[in-house]
Amino acid sequence: MSPTQKRRLTIIATIVIGIGAATALALTAFQQNLLYFITPTEVKAGSLPVDKRFRIGGLVVDGSVQRSGVDVAFDLTDGNESVTVHYSGILPDLFREGQGIVALGVIQDGSVFHADEVLAKHDENYMPPEVAEALKKNAANLGQMFKEAHRQ
Repeated sequence: MSPTQKRRLTIIATIVIGIGAATALALTAFQQNLLYFITPTEVKAGSLPVDKRFRIGGLVVDGSVQRSGVDVAFDLTDGNESVTVHYSGILPDLFREGQGIVALGVIQDGSVFHADEVLAKHDENYMPPEVAEALKKNAANLGQMFKEAHRQ
């Protein structure tokens, strides 16, 4: 192999290694920033890592909202199971019982979800797609509650 060929091979190998390293770093950063969507049924199954951020969605259970200043606790259901959500802050104006919401946060204390952000629907016809899909899977259990949430 001539010196020119060796130099070309070295340059090509360096480029391939650099692209591989950049791809590995990008995938690692992407994996760390993923926020998975789960349902209350999946929380109750107990297969989720504690202190890992994710999104949980469902309908706010009627009569479950408890306020203490800016601290709020409410139950969220997908029709099968309910999970208690704790949030400290100002809730969106459209937040109410029977409403479809998505909350971002972590599971602590076994089955209590501590949210750092709560998102509510923004118009009469909108429900987050993940929440609507999860609720449709459990529509038989939701009955009237599901129908009323879509009418509002």
